[in-house]
Amino acid sequence: MKNNSKNCECSVTKAISVIGGKWKIIIICRLYEGIKRFGELKRSIPEITTKMLTQQLRELEDDNIIHREVFKQVPPKVEYSLTENGLSVKPIIVALSEWGEKLK
Repeated sequence: MKNNSKNCECSVTKAISVIGGKWKIIIICRLYEGIKRFGELKRSIPEITTKMLTQQLRELEDDNIIHREVFKQVPPKVEYSLTENGLSVKPIIVALSEWGEKLK
């Protein structure tokens, strides 16, 4: 039993490192609405700085939660979408949302 508890802690720690923080879940939620360009994401989360949005998008891309597609055109066009891993987070976010509603 003790070993299972330790595995659970490690798994939760890994999950929180991927989607934790102030902005990552909000970014993921915006991408559930569909593919977004950087400017669209920025406008939909006005409180986030450009630097922080860029950092969070890079981390989510590194963790295979989002996909960044660059179109070779002038001016450059970049679109962000959720990967299968990103889509798989939705039930967790819905559960967190429902839990948060109960706390009100």
